[in-house]
Amino acid sequence: MKNNLFLIRHLVLAVLAMAPFLAWAEPGLPAVTVTTNPDGSQEYTVTLQILFIMTALTLLPAALIMMTSFTRIIIVLSILRQAIGLQQSPSNQIMLGMALFLTLFIMTPTLDSINEVALQPYLNNEMTSLQAVEAASVPVREFMLAQTREDDVALYVKLAGKEGEIESLDTLPFTILMPAFVTSELKTAFQIGFMLFIPFLIVDMVVASVLMAMGMMMLSPVIISLPFKIMLFVMVDGWSMIMGTLAASFGI
Repeated sequence: MKNNLFLIRHLVLAVLAMAPFLAWAEPGLPAVTVTTNPDGSQEYTVTLQILFIMTALTLLPAALIMMTSFTRIIIVLSILRQAIGLQQSPSNQIMLGMALFLTLFIMTPTLDSINEVALQPYLNNEMTSLQAVEAASVPVREFMLAQTREDDVALYVKLAGKEGEIESLDTLPFTILMPAFVTSELKTAFQIGFMLFIPFLIVDMVVASVLMAMGMMMLSPVIISLPFKIMLFVMVDGWSMIMGTLAASFGI
């Protein structure tokens, strides 16, 4: 009991001793403040901007998949590994790393444009944060529209019931453009994957025919054809061809 009274007494004394410093302390940054600019636009405080940025970071993986070339690349690499017959090589970590860095390479012109029209003017206080976001969306929209089929856009416009409301692709909302872009990317990725499967399928058929002709029906053709497929892929410099084809498919 005495120990508890002793601790309470010292805590009260500590609070009383810090009271003058707490009273003299300057108030912190306002949490919610909206400033109206002369042109009618509104600017939020740094606190709110940081909150918006931290919230946007949670959506960054989805944006990376939905708005860049990552989807097409990772699907083609997965189909390639399946066509060769390798289950764990290259590993998932290596494939993700390859897809990320190739995505960065392909998206460099778009990122440079975003830096020029949005990021640098915002850092130089030439535009507000909302204006910077709107300016940054223009290069991203141009990239997505260049890779999206008109049939896919028309499909989602029809599903949204906005056939007569959208006058041009420049006014196409992101809620329609993003699923149309992903649908086009999936279609293109599977087309490239189909072309990759053909030579490896031919090797499997030849090996299976030879084994059947030799009477070795109990021996799995996959075990015999795997080294031949790896040798074929290495001899034609397959990795360079795959990376070059993926980059060229985006107009690089």
